[in-house]
Amino acid sequence: MSLPKTLADEVAKNLVMVGRLVDEDAEQAYRYSRVALRLASRVAAVREAAGIAAYMTGRYNEALSELRAARRMTGSVEHWAVMADCERGLGRPERALQMAGAPEVKELDKATQIELRIVAAGARRDMGQLDAAVVTLQVPELNATISKEWTARLRYAYADALLEVGREDEAREWFARAADVDSDGATGAADRLAELDGSEFVDAYDEEADDDDVEVDDELEDELDDEDDDEDDELVDEDDEDEDDAEVDADASDDGEVDVFADDDMDDDDDLPAAESDSASDAKRD
Repeated sequence: MSLPKTLADEVAKNLVMVGRLVDEDAEQAYRYSRVALRLASRVAAVREAAGIAAYMTGRYNEALSELRAARRMTGSVEHWAVMADCERGLGRPERALQMAGAPEVKELDKATQIELRIVAAGARRDMGQLDAAVVTLQVPELNATISKEWTARLRYAYADALLEVGREDEAREWFARAADVDSDGATGAADRLAELDGSEFVDAYDEEADDDDVEVDDELEDELDDEDDDEDDELVDEDDEDEDDAEVDADASDDGEVDVFADDDMDDDDDLPAAESDSASDAKRD
């Protein structure tokens, strides 16, 4: 509302694209955020969007700077957990832990508090405090009967922490419980569970496999077609040979070159079978 109408529309379009792409193509979302930042760097929503996009692409220093600026403008601690995770990304887990114990945490909603707890557990692991990471995640929300948007992430983080300290059986149980409430597979808990069980997921529909099958079928069909063509050629050749033999016989008969009775003496009784000789004799007498 603080911008001229035309400029406000242009900035808004870029912010919309950041929101649409940040989970699918974070790098492209980051580019849109930079355009918006160049157009309206004094707008808190622009600084917030730029910070989130930078965080999603691993630009932690830039993300932290933009989110701090947004907080100064609005006084909101909405992205406190993201800012703490940026500290981890910059190799400062101690600062992340300090933020996890700061008074601002009381202002956070439940979802952000859970995210901050997951960040704190990660910071403990970064510092080599593996058992402390497990304890950090042992909260009543793990056993919530009603699934929330953060339930799968919390259970997954807890299972991963258990696996890190060698408690494999418990880790398997919590990966399974995370997978139960992770309907869209965002955490990858089902894959981790399969790894522990020594199994492998296979997509029921594999385009590459189908393409390979099609290629094999095409090759087989070509081979069969070639075999049919060869058989047809052989039949044609045999028919041609038969026709040629028939033509030879016919030509020979017409030209008189071959006459099987040419040298026979039809009057010679010796050349006839016995039964025919008698008949021939009778015919002569008659």
